[in-house]
Amino acid sequence: MIAIERAELLQAAGLRWTPTSGDRFALRQPALAGEVFTISEMTIEPHAYPSGTVLGFNGTTEWALDSVTQDDAVWLPREDQLRELLGGTFRSLARALDGSYLVVVELPGQPERSFSAEEAEDAYADAVLALVSAARV
Repeated sequence: MIAIERAELLQAAGLRWTPTSGDRFALRQPALAGEVFTISEMTIEPHAYPSGTVLGFNGTTEWALDSVTQDDAVWLPREDQLRELLGGTFRSLARALDGSYLVVVELPGQPERSFSAEEAEDAYADAVLALVSAARV
């Protein structure tokens, strides 16, 4: 799973999230540090309002929470979601001899670049961060 620090960097860089079933997220609340939640129509459901999206906790599964604003949540995208965000810039994923993962991308107007991390999701996240940062320039 993507490290929360990388997820926060992606969010700060401008990556936007439209919550859907199966998405994972964490909350910026010290009492819930390390907890990962998953959106499911049965337990956690996004509700869109003109003022913003609210993530509603249904039933007794998360009895201590009623709802939180999307702004209080940090999206933890899965490997497939990160790869999809890379779109046509994605070239390959490989395992290095040291066991780390290498994601190779070709960002617009730049030569191929590789991003290495212990987890594939983190390597993908670093590549997405570079893509989002390049798009903002």
